Amino acid sequence: MPSRVFAYVLADDAESYTARELADGLRVSPAAISGAVRTLVQAGLLARERAPGGRVDQYRVYDDDVWAAILRQRIPFMRRCVEILEDGVELVGADRAGGHRLQETLEFYRYWESEVEHFLQRWQAHRERWLKGDTAESNDSRERRGA
Repeated sequence: MPSRVFAYVLADDAESYTARELADGLRVSPAAISGAVRTLVQAGLLARERAPGGRVDQYRVYDDDVWAAILRQRIPFMRRCVEILEDGVELVGADRAGGHRLQETLEFYRYWESEVEHFLQRWQAHRERWLKGDTAESNDSRERRGA
């Protein structure tokens, strides 16, 4: 259900939704929506807000640039993973098969961490061009992939 709710919020035109609106839009029970939005809010995929003086929660994607916002929210988690993996490699030992797998995972996370800000900067530049209607780069990248 969380995936259906998230897809609905991304694809529908409203800026925010109440649980009732989500239930009606997806033709499911409010109870199903309650658990789904809780999961999505905890995962950082949806924001829960309440209008001043309001008594009903509203749910929306975090930002105009939803994917950059979601990725940025993952950075502290990934940094914590690096710390845990460093401890794991030290505890298990990199000379063992399990330690080698932990070390490779650690290296992947370190690489991701070193690249994510550069990736986000490139994404934002690309997104700005795309929003202005400059699709030449997008067409070029499709041609390079053979699409």
